[in-house]
Amino acid sequence: EVQLLVSGGGTVQSGGSLRLSCVASGGFVAPYNVYNIGWARQAPGKEREGVAVIKGDGSAYYADSAKGRFTTSRDNDKQTVYLEMNNLRPDDTAISSCAAGLTFGHYPPGRGLRLEPGPWAYGMDSWGNGTLVTVSA
Repeated sequence: EVQLLVSGGGTVQSGGSLRLSCVASGGFVAPYNVYNIGWARQAPGKEREGVAVIKGDGSAYYADSAKGRFTTSRDNDKQTVYLEMNNLRPDDTAISSCAAGLTFGHYPPGRGLRLEPGPWAYGMDSWGNGTLVTVSA
């Protein structure tokens, strides 16, 4: 599987910004630029939720909670994906991670990375470490 290293978490006040980075290295079964790279987070006491996905061609998709505030981008030469988070709120406090995969389709509950309710999800084969994002009121 692809090795993914996440960095950039920290503590900010409400309304602040953070940028997360997800660097991929090794384990590729396809060129890096065809991988979907997703971001997910898990808040205390809650299930993991998908935040954003960026496809190999740079097209980006967001969960409703991220639309208008978060932006994901990628630098294929550096095998790195970024998540710029602006106007952070206390309910954004969570452990965030990135994931890599090649598929999109119907997945059972608890499988895949979803950006909205329903069966459609991105299949993620590799997950990075988590980084804590804390937003204080």
